[in-house]
Amino acid sequence: MQVVVLFVMLGALYAFMIVPQQRKMKAHQALLRSLEEGEVVVTSAGIIGAIAEVEDAFVWLEVAPEVELKILKSSVTERVEETDAADDDDDEGDDDVEDDELIDADDES
Repeated sequence: MQVVVLFVMLGALYAFMIVPQQRKMKAHQALLRSLEEGEVVVTSAGIIGAIAEVEDAFVWLEVAPEVELKILKSSVTERVEETDAADDDDDEGDDDVEDDELIDADDES
């Protein structure tokens, strides 16, 4: 009976911890194989940029006009969709309005 419980616990450990991790690794490897120039990506350090050139183990990432970083291909964590990049730009203008309101509130007191 105790042997059966041990096998059930090992099976649960495998199903809930190892299988999802393997799926995540396979998806990351597929992402790295499919990287192309011009795609906007995020690195594990949080740097967002467009791929300028793809080499075997490295990627040249353009983070600003005429500014490129050479990074390990494995540090790319995800692609940024075009709609996500446009949404981020729209949010920047909203912050200015909130800051102005805070300044006005401070002036009144």
